[in-house]
Amino acid sequence: MHKVVLFAASSEFSALIQRAEKLFVSGQVRLVKDEPKTKAGFIYEGQGRVYFLKRFVPSSWSSALADRLLRGSRAKRSLAGAYLLRANGFSVPAPLAVMEVRKAGLVLCSYLLSEAIDGSYTLSQFIDRTSGPGGISYARRAQVLHRVAQEVRKLHDKGLFTWDLQETNILLRERAGSLEIYFVDLDGFWRASPRSWRARRRNLVQLDRSVGRFMSRAERLRFLRSYLGDQAKRAQLKGIARKLIAERARKERKAARQEKRSREIFFAEALGNNAFRIGAD
Repeated sequence: MHKVVLFAASSEFSALIQRAEKLFVSGQVRLVKDEPKTKAGFIYEGQGRVYFLKRFVPSSWSSALADRLLRGSRAKRSLAGAYLLRANGFSVPAPLAVMEVRKAGLVLCSYLLSEAIDGSYTLSQFIDRTSGPGGISYARRAQVLHRVAQEVRKLHDKGLFTWDLQETNILLRERAGSLEIYFVDLDGFWRASPRSWRARRRNLVQLDRSVGRFMSRAERLRFLRSYLGDQAKRAQLKGIARKLIAERARKERKAARQEKRSREIFFAEALGNNAFRIGAD
């Protein structure tokens, strides 16, 4: 195995990302995500310096080969996504270093070191009326949702879409009375025609499925109106809302079937292992 630093904003960040795995193993990373394919958390380097470190592991050997030969690792794609969004006027955490760990031509894992957006909240946390920053009012909540809808519309109008527009991938921060909106999880961003309603619908349904449970029906409709713009007619709004509701229902049925199948596989494997042990006894 060998480490390949693809990008580093300075020699300090190059050295830091090469210690990435040691930092995870030693517990020096305050984890916010710990899954087989993705691990992420904050690094506190002293003197008030805080960074965000993320590790990506391919799901299979074929995926690792594709990362090396075709599409690039998720960390490398995150760097490309950051450049793409920043070039088009959107805010993202500044990338500080990117590294791949390779063996026999495969990318075994990749790491992304980036700026930590201090004082930020995910969209659902920010608009929460009880735990949001300072206890957000109904009026301020409506203003924030309007701004986010406009930012997503602006993103799409520039032909920029993502495979995973979850509410946790939108960070909000209030500074000096101004609302800052950051996009994160940048490895899934791609370009398409700004007129592609299919790509727009995909992102809107993803966002509605993730943040919709924190919003009333009226708020969800107002969010859609803010996205479409004041020129949208009532009939048009209703028609698009019906299509989004139908698409969301289809996605949720599919997710329920996948979850049911996963449970069946889990119990079948558990029963099989128990049967094996009983037979051995």
